[in-house]
Amino acid sequence: MTTPSLYEWIGGIDALSRLTEAFYQRVRLDDQLGPVFSRMDPEHPRHVAEFLAEVFGGPPFYSQAHGGHPEMVRHHLNRHLSEAMRRRWINLLLDTYTDLALPADPEFASALVSYLEWGSRLAVINSQPGAKVSEHAPMPQWGWGEAKGPYAPGGS
Repeated sequence: MTTPSLYEWIGGIDALSRLTEAFYQRVRLDDQLGPVFSRMDPEHPRHVAEFLAEVFGGPPFYSQAHGGHPEMVRHHLNRHLSEAMRRRWINLLLDTYTDLALPADPEFASALVSYLEWGSRLAVINSQPGAKVSEHAPMPQWGWGEAKGPYAPGGS
């Protein structure tokens, strides 16, 4: 028996698309985050779903269509995101996740929150003045509660 990927466990691209569509509807209406996403491309929720799919062990949708991790970093440059915005983003996403009744087991929730904490902190760092894109940065890969590959603690 093999352990399913996080992508398989959540329900694949359909579940991730439902999550990101519902989430970004909330974001648009949020007093704190709404202004940040006021000019959001209508395809943004789908792109985020594709990014998460790849990070969680699914097909390389985002890399093939949009250029991988360097392109995601580019979207955050000079956005001046704050810690308060980061926390609000996570809270809205987790509330949406819960409301959609996606997998609620502690192991999956731990892996999901672990990635959201890591990824959102990286987004804040990359949104500050002077941040640069590493053109050869690999796509993050997340497993059951830990980063894999070069993003793992002490990874190579």
